[in-house]
Amino acid sequence: MKEGKKMKRVTILAMVLVAWAFAAHAQDIAKKDAGVKPADPELKVVLDSWNEIGRKLTAMAEDFPEDKYDFKPTPEQRSFAEQLLHAAGATYYFTNAAMGQKLPAAEDPKREQYKTKADVVAFVKKAVADGAAALQAKGEKGLGTEVVYTPDQKARVLDIANGLIEHSGEHYGQLVVYYRLAGLVPPESRPKK
Repeated sequence: MKEGKKMKRVTILAMVLVAWAFAAHAQDIAKKDAGVKPADPELKVVLDSWNEIGRKLTAMAEDFPEDKYDFKPTPEQRSFAEQLLHAAGATYYFTNAAMGQKLPAAEDPKREQYKTKADVVAFVKKAVADGAAALQAKGEKGLGTEVVYTPDQKARVLDIANGLIEHSGEHYGQLVVYYRLAGLVPPESRPKK
């Protein structure tokens, strides 16, 4: 008889432990499900990407030595400063189109207009800020609107923004090569503090 009671207690204890473990596991699952955030709104995603590549280009513009601003890997290529001016100037194909303004001239901003490092840095910062302001002005709903992108083509605001983000990223990659050829380490490749 004693053994029957002992088995009964072990069985009850095992059932209590299983029930407790199940309840604890169910609470963990509920906490995990409650902690899953929804996807960010499209405007936040594109604005974050715009600002991130802008931050990287600005960091390079501020960091690269001014005496190397006219460095070219080969005579046929743009100088470091011209690469920055091209990337920043191209953003106005987005900004102007999104805001219903005249598209920029086909040629890049001229180095003669931006003679110093400070001039180039200021232009890069302004171009990034103007694009971010245009995105914010369009808002979430405005991302899907069609605007005149070239004289004979319309495009959605979001598509133009993404295209210019990609374009800026491509020029960022080229500028990394300029750094390496000049014997320098790009800001993003340095150890983080």
